[in-house]
Formats: sequence, C-alpha cells, structure tokens
Amino acid sequence: MSAPLDDITILDLTHVLAGPYCSMILSDLGARVIKVEQPETGDDTRHFPPFRDGFSAYFATINRNKKSIALNLKSDADRAVFERLLGQVDVVMENYRPGVMERLGYGWDSLSAKHPHLIYGAVSGFGHTGPDAERPAYDMVVQARGGVMSITGEKNREPVRVGASVGDIVAGMFLGHGLLAALYQRQKTGKGQKIDVAMLDSQLAILEHAVAITSETGIPPGPSGARHPSIAPFETYHTKDGLMVIACGNDALFRKFCEVIGKPKWAKRDAFSTNLARCENVMLLRRKIETVTLAHPRAYWIKLFTASGIPCAPIQDVAEAMRDPQILARNMVVDMPAPGPAPGDDQPFKAAGNPIKMSDMPDMTVAGPAPLLDGDRAEILAWLEQCETGTPLAR
Repeated sequence: MSAPLDDITILDLTHVLAGPYCSMILSDLGARVIKVEQPETGDDTRHFPPFRDGFSAYFATINRNKKSIALNLKSDADRAVFERLLGQVDVVMENYRPGVMERLGYGWDSLSAKHPHLIYGAVSGFGHTGPDAERPAYDMVVQARGGVMSITGEKNREPVRVGASVGDIVAGMFLGHGLLAALYQRQKTGKGQKIDVAMLDSQLAILEHAVAITSETGIPPGPSGARHPSIAPFETYHTKDGLMVIACGNDALFRKFCEVIGKPKWAKRDAFSTNLARCENVMLLRRKIETVTLAHPRAYWIKLFTASGIPCAPIQDVAEAMRDPQILARNMVVDMPAPGPAPGDDQPFKAAGNPIKMSDMPDMTVAGPAPLLDGDRAEILAWLEQCETGTPLAR
C-alpha cells in the first residue's frame, strides 16, 4: 500500500506554525517535504521550549518526516539551488508577509511564468489583498480581531484566547484543503495556481453559530463559558467529586436523559419540552440538573450515561487525554525518534498521530524524525541531481 501523496514534492519556506502544520499534514499523507530554512537560525520554533538536549520538542512534533536545507535567498549560490529545486517540485509554500517573495523575485507571477505546473500556497495574517494585507499577525492577533476571543471565556470576565493556537492551525488546515484541490485541478488542466489563505479569514470561517446569531438578531453573542449558546443541556455540570460534560443535542436525547436521571416529567414541562425553551431557561435547567448530579460521583454518571447512549465525558487534562484508551487505539499518540545521525538511539519524542485514517494507507504508528538544521543538504542535492538527469533516487 502507498500513501496518496507519495508522488508529490513540496518546497516549504514556511516557519512557526500555520504553514508547517499544513506541510505536516501533507507529509503524513505521503508528500516529500523539503523545508527551506534560514542559515544559522532556522525556523523560529527551533528556539521554543521545551528542549531536550538542546532540541525543541515543539519544533520536532510539527516538523516530523521533513528534510531540511538552509538557503539564503539573497545569496546567488543559494538562489541557484533554490531555482533548481523549483523545477522539480509540485508545490511551493510560504508564509511571509505579502510582497516579500516578490522582492526576492519569487512571487506568484514570476514563478507561474517559469513553472506553469507549480502550485503556490501562501498563508499570512490578513491575506494578499485588502487594506491590511501587509500588517503582521500572530495567532492571538487574529483570534482577537476575528471575533473568536469575544465568545471565549466566562460572562462578565475578560476575553481569553482559545488554549490551542486555532488562528494558526485552522489557517494551516484550510491551506491544506486548497493545495489538495489545486493538485486535483492540475490533473485536469496541467496548470498550477495560487492559494491565498488568511489567518483572519479562517477565524471568521469557524464562527458558525456566532455569525448566524449576529446576522439574524443584530446582537453579537458574548462568552458563555462551556455552554453552547444554541443547545441545552450542553455544558459542564458539577457532580459529587468534580465537573463533567453532558451534551443533549436534540429533544429525543433530552427525553432519554430525563428518564435516565429519574426525572421523566421534566421533558414534558413547558420550560424544558423543546430545545428553544431549554435555551431560554438554561440557568434554571442547570440548577435542576445539578440537584441530581451532585448526589453521585462523576464516574457513576459517566458509566450510567454511556450505557444509555447519552453523550458525556470527563474533563481530562492533556496527560489524561494522551493515556485515553480510545485515543491510543486510534494511534493518536505516536513515538518520534530524536533527531540526529542515528535516530532512535535516544528516548523518542511523543507526538500527536495522524487523525486522517484511510483504508488504503497504513496508519502511522511511528513518525519520522524532525530534521536538524541543514541536516539533509547532501541528500536533497543528490536527489536534485538525480531528478535533473532523469533517474530519481528512491525515497
């Protein structure tokens, strides 16, 4: 069995998170990723803690399976290598501010004229058009400006960023979607195209209920803590020994929930009989539910609700999630050899696995190591020479 992208080569100039996350996904699907880094310093995340033996675990987990070559695109010699690589790859990715690649002579117009087959993927804070295209951005900037922070946190408290870097990660996922679509289109037309993804755009794109509420009512929603603004019961509830999540997404589930907790009459009350009514009386509903759930420990309720098909969960920390039998059964925690000349000699890093499970692709159980800075120069140049002479090396 082969991976679906094992005939695709990506020249990846991206750094930090949004772009590298995208190329990580594509690498997990089989693509060869050649990571182009700045000489001496490399990707910024090489300098982000935590470190093991001087190597960043943060960098390692996002850049697994990639090859590194250090090129200064202001150096004639390195530009010559870069231009040779451009002739052999399918995709070039970058996450500079708009205009940087043009000033280097490698903007979309120049590249597409020389390499019509090339697909160009760009991810930036605000995209390549619009009045703020050239402004800098980080994850928290787009979470704030895109509306996500306004609905995250507790009512009457200061807004907070989402704990995961959704500004970067969502943009990287959308870029991956765009690149795959462009690869498919190229099969039909023979031509590449430019994919322009903005982190800010991507934040608005994930505000599904908030956009609907605002456009229909004219009133933007505020933070609601763990509670869903349009479904009830759908939040955290106290038990005798801690919090748990209960989620009843429709009236039928709520009726079953009421039966399970021994309160079948609740489902017939005007205040609770429909989802709309429950949302209007959500605080009353929460108080009544907790008069029941506080009587028993969390494990009791999870066992009872699970047996009855009521969606529920404990609130696990990351360590607990990484030990979760379901997550482990899906190979979602994998070992990744420490980088270096003899990967595997040291204790491996732990990384998140590939969530895309495909019937014709073996599931990843061990990830390839992240590269040392410029550590694959000889291999990449040998591959390039073989490509140019018409006899590519085996991967």
